[in-house]
Amino acid sequence: MSSTGIGAPVRRKEDARFLTGSGTYTDDINRPGQVYAYILRSPHAHAEIKGINTAKAKAAPGVVAVYTGADMQVGGLPCGWLIHSKDGSPMAEPPHPVLAQGKVRHIGDPVAVVIAETRARAKDAAELIAVDYKALPAVVSAEEALKPGAPQLHEQAKGNLCYDWHLGDKAAVDAAFAKAAHVTRLDIVNNRLVPNAMEPRAAIGEYDRATGEYTLYTTSQNPHVIRLLMGAFVLQLPEHKLRVVAPDVGGGFGSKIYHYAEEAIVTWAAPHVGRPIKWTAERSESFASDAQGRDHVTHAELALDKGGKFLALRVATIANLGGYLSTFSTAIPTYLYGTLLAGTYTTPAVYVEVKSAFTNTVPVDAYRGAGRPEACYVIERLVDTAAREMKIDRAELRRRNFIPKDAYPYQTPVALTYDSGDYFTTLDMALKAADYAGFEHRRQEATKRGKLRGIGIATYIEACGIAPSAVAGALGARAGLYETAEVRVHPTGSITVFTGTHSHGQGHETTFAQLVSDRLGVPIEMVDVVHGDTTKIPFGMGTYGSRSLPVGGSALVKAMDKVVNKGKKIAAHLLEAAEADIEFKDGKYSVAGTDKNLAFGQVAFAAYVPHNYPIEEVEPGLDETAFYDPKNFTYPAGCHIVEVEIDRDTGDVAVVKVTAADDFGRIVNPMIVEGQVHGGLAQGIGQALYENAVYDDDGQLVTGSFMDYCMPRADNLPSFDVATHATLCTHNPLGVKGCGEAGAIGSPAAVMNAVVDALAPLGVTDLQMPATAERVWHAIAEKTMPKAAE
Repeated sequence: MSSTGIGAPVRRKEDARFLTGSGTYTDDINRPGQVYAYILRSPHAHAEIKGINTAKAKAAPGVVAVYTGADMQVGGLPCGWLIHSKDGSPMAEPPHPVLAQGKVRHIGDPVAVVIAETRARAKDAAELIAVDYKALPAVVSAEEALKPGAPQLHEQAKGNLCYDWHLGDKAAVDAAFAKAAHVTRLDIVNNRLVPNAMEPRAAIGEYDRATGEYTLYTTSQNPHVIRLLMGAFVLQLPEHKLRVVAPDVGGGFGSKIYHYAEEAIVTWAAPHVGRPIKWTAERSESFASDAQGRDHVTHAELALDKGGKFLALRVATIANLGGYLSTFSTAIPTYLYGTLLAGTYTTPAVYVEVKSAFTNTVPVDAYRGAGRPEACYVIERLVDTAAREMKIDRAELRRRNFIPKDAYPYQTPVALTYDSGDYFTTLDMALKAADYAGFEHRRQEATKRGKLRGIGIATYIEACGIAPSAVAGALGARAGLYETAEVRVHPTGSITVFTGTHSHGQGHETTFAQLVSDRLGVPIEMVDVVHGDTTKIPFGMGTYGSRSLPVGGSALVKAMDKVVNKGKKIAAHLLEAAEADIEFKDGKYSVAGTDKNLAFGQVAFAAYVPHNYPIEEVEPGLDETAFYDPKNFTYPAGCHIVEVEIDRDTGDVAVVKVTAADDFGRIVNPMIVEGQVHGGLAQGIGQALYENAVYDDDGQLVTGSFMDYCMPRADNLPSFDVATHATLCTHNPLGVKGCGEAGAIGSPAAVMNAVVDALAPLGVTDLQMPATAERVWHAIAEKTMPKAAE
């Protein structure tokens, strides 16, 4: 292992600019003659728009223009994944207007845009717009939305149903349940979350009258996808006339994947006002406009034989989609959820049905893990509950049902084929690091102090690097899922990598440079990584689903292979040898069996100064591009163990120990991997204990600011004990699997299993997330002082 190659804990190259305040985020960009946009949003969750009077706003000081849905006659925001119901019918796909057309369907729905010389003047003028609303009854619960007589959001979605999707062999599952010795049943709520990336969303639209070209600067995880969706479906612009730039982005967690209305608004309005237009969200605006996450209600049943072997799993989920379909919202409760319900186990039969509903809430889409945390939570809560009911040790019950080490490739009953894994080893690593054997002693010690102590285990598996494109397309994806990389070797041997993925905290500028340093033998300082600009990158699908290294990194490897192979032709000519005799290693081309060699930089120079060059066989230059479309998902997996202590008097839950043992395949940079796991664990613990997006019956977002929406803080979290064990991915050239979401997938179930374990001596057998102090106190009180709980 070189000091900067694969496996080295290289410090992140990009951190120097971030730590010195030299990063360039969208709001840092200011274009000449720039004006500012402010979006007037609906204060109602459900209402008809009877009329909009903008006269006073247009006359306000500094106002350049005011536009409503009547002015902006463009296409609606598209959904990128078509789902079919069990009867084969396509999902309901109602229009999603950029600015509201006749009706609003959630708090924060955009109604009008004011463009002014300053942001303050735009905001002041927006208050002068008179909107005549006719308030309508609202529905915020997906379960309630599907009941007869519920308020209807869209004419195109009868009964508020988007789709009724099923997967698995129902007959086989029913037969297994009929012969089961034990059945565990749970009703589960996977609470809604607000993403809350550190950087609020922003967008700048600009139009060049001389060239007819549009430029959008935006806080996006996938600029090419935004260009495709906005250009082709919303504004109907030819892609070569639309440039999308995503500069430094301060966190995304999925919420910056989607094409949002504000991007289309500023791009459309720029030629109308003849000036660049900037929009930046306020934090409270983000709460009401950024796509939210999770929000499932599930009934799940696990059938077991008398020895604890899993026979079948039956799951029925109702998923909340919010007021409109977001870009990938329909895939999250289906192909990224239902297909993962086999988990790490050999359950022979699984059947899942998912009904998705429109409600008067902010749209729901992917949030870190995107369907995988929801699936893991269902499985692992069931497994822990079954272990308690059958009086089998929780770790032992998992071992009895793990997929054997020698069973790969393993075909699950819910479509996926796992290519590699070793769940026994990661479980054993976590148990040892967590001192699982010594837990009862710690529980007794806590009891003496008047505390309730519990330990929770969760094993998880996730599917990353969504692919291949042909399969995804057959399942409803409306885009390819490959990735692109260009390796441009300069005459002096320095290198620029152009990648279609996007970094917003993952450390791509370091990790990809390490791949280049390792393969081409150049110092990491001689490698730059460029991303986020559609005029510089051939094409790319962006970053989500832990795909950057498995898919983007693999494309980079393929491009470097082309560079090396072309270099062999050049080196063979210069060294007067046969191409078949040329070897490349450690940055040198050499003739096999001799000491004749050339440094990589010498070959690069010859490619650009072809005085002595095989010009008839090889073109000058050393610049190669590759596309990579994976053959399968990758399958990171692992085990998370959490230990908690609960104050009986207040219900406060303290996380005292967190252990994670993960299999991410080959590790390129262990320090970056640890950081990714730490962040995911914090978010998973946040969901389990603190975070909860709550709407009242009228559709008002009660938790619309940090005053009411509780985020985990540093003092809520202990130091994390993390480790990795690698089984290599068998179908990509790096053997990598991805790590960005894992921490948020296993930890919620581990936390809640620990909380229930702590409360079990009191007779508490289940509790919903988040396990806030109030909720836990009520659970304790119901068992120990029923009258107080009332």
